[in-house]
Amino acid sequence: MASEKGIAEAFYHFADKNAVIKRDTLIKGKENIREFYSRENFNNAVLNWAPDFVEVSECGTLGYTYGKFTSKTQSDSGSVNEFSGIFHTVWKKQEDGSWKYVWD
Repeated sequence: MASEKGIAEAFYHFADKNAVIKRDTLIKGKENIREFYSRENFNNAVLNWAPDFVEVSECGTLGYTYGKFTSKTQSDSGSVNEFSGIFHTVWKKQEDGSWKYVWD
C-alpha cells in the first residue's frame, strides 16, 4: 500500500485508532500519524521493510514484528537521502478480525 497510495495512507490505514509511532517524538492517534506522514518530504519517499521475526500471543489478540527497513527521500534539488534501521511494531487484532498496529 505504501508504494501504491503513499506512506501517509498506508500508515493511516493500518493504524489502530489509538496507535502511537515513535519518531523524533511520540505521535499519537491515526489522524496525527496521517498528518505527520503527509508532510512534503514524504511525498516521494520510498519505504521498504520486511519482518525478520513475527510472534503472536497465545490468545491470538496481540502480536509483534521486527526487522530491517530502508527509506529513501529526494530533495527538491534532486539529492537522495537514504536511511536504514530496525523497526519494531506491535499489532492488535480488531473486532472484525483485521490487524492494526498500536505501536511502531
